[in-house]
Amino acid sequence: MDIVQAITLAFIQGFTEFLPISSSAHLIVLPKFLDWPDQGLAFDVILHFATLCAVVLYYRSTLVMLGADFFSSVANRRMQGDSLLAWGILLGTIPVGITGLLFNDAIETHLRSFEVVAYATIFFGIMLGLSDWVNRSLGKSREMIQGMDILVIGCFQALALIPGTSRSGITITAALFIGLSRGLSIKFAFLLSIPVIILATILKTIDLFQESNQIDWLILLISFVVAFLTSYLTIVFFIRLVERIGFLPFVVYRILLGALLFLI
Repeated sequence: MDIVQAITLAFIQGFTEFLPISSSAHLIVLPKFLDWPDQGLAFDVILHFATLCAVVLYYRSTLVMLGADFFSSVANRRMQGDSLLAWGILLGTIPVGITGLLFNDAIETHLRSFEVVAYATIFFGIMLGLSDWVNRSLGKSREMIQGMDILVIGCFQALALIPGTSRSGITITAALFIGLSRGLSIKFAFLLSIPVIILATILKTIDLFQESNQIDWLILLISFVVAFLTSYLTIVFFIRLVERIGFLPFVVYRILLGALLFLI
């Protein structure tokens, strides 16, 4: 893997990880289209770690508060402050974790084709647009998460294992469908990504230790910086953009991308 491929993939990972347009779709399609060699596990690990650092940095004050409320709820055996949101981040990760452990090999073998990515990109893009329309038609959305919300969003997040779905997109879709506000939907989706990215990074790191390939540390360092900066700026950009114009641009993009994949 040369430096151009590394920077390009790092930028794409950082830009698409938190947008509802599916990072997996872009990272599957582009290397195949350009006939690039596989980037290797070390590269995957460093990109996951970069996006993790970006979202933790952005929500650092929120995470400190959630941590305090979480441990307070454990000590006092009752919910306090935003402890339910903290519990939601942990419990909402269980469905995708179990699904990933059970079906990861089958997904890697059978669901990484252009056709699957195209169908998922279009279908779940339409679902995102529909959920936003349903949410706005309700007139008033909720600013507080409830216990059943965690179960629903967590189960929806498991669908993100299908390439082309978008983890952030499907969790935001679920949150909007059940009546959470746009702001809370995005916030919970991004916070929910933290344990998922941690799990993915740990699993890939374990696999990495079982390999004996030589690692180009300079390329990894450059890729980390590119992915980290791009991820952080994308989070800021995405939240501000949705507040102004909603999710329609992402829905349109997904439909066009899916149509292009069918043509390819």
